[in-house]
Amino acid sequence: MVATDAPLLPHQLKRLVKRAALGIGRMGGIGGNSSGDIFVAFSTANPGADRPSGVTGVQMLSNAALDGLFAATIQATEESIMNAMVASRDMEGVNGLRVPALPHDRVRALLARHGRLQSAR
Repeated sequence: MVATDAPLLPHQLKRLVKRAALGIGRMGGIGGNSSGDIFVAFSTANPGADRPSGVTGVQMLSNAALDGLFAATIQATEESIMNAMVASRDMEGVNGLRVPALPHDRVRALLARHGRLQSAR
């Protein structure tokens, strides 16, 4: 899900939400057959644009101004995947299937080795 307060029109939101797949790809996802990836985007800008009658005005960003939002969508998708992985806990599922959480120290070392770890501010 991609949510923004940027004033975007539906065709721009469609372009924006496609960048979520790039974030998943940068984290190693391949969009396999059973992935079930569904992408939805919406904007909270232009309140009242769905007025049932009369003429209403809307604002929009120019298409040339979308690159920053594209980059932010990719980065936010990567960050949400990483956050979900790091926040995970050991789990036990059906038939006693056990999945351990990621070892944080090993993840940090791996990220640092590949230049993907930013120091805390």
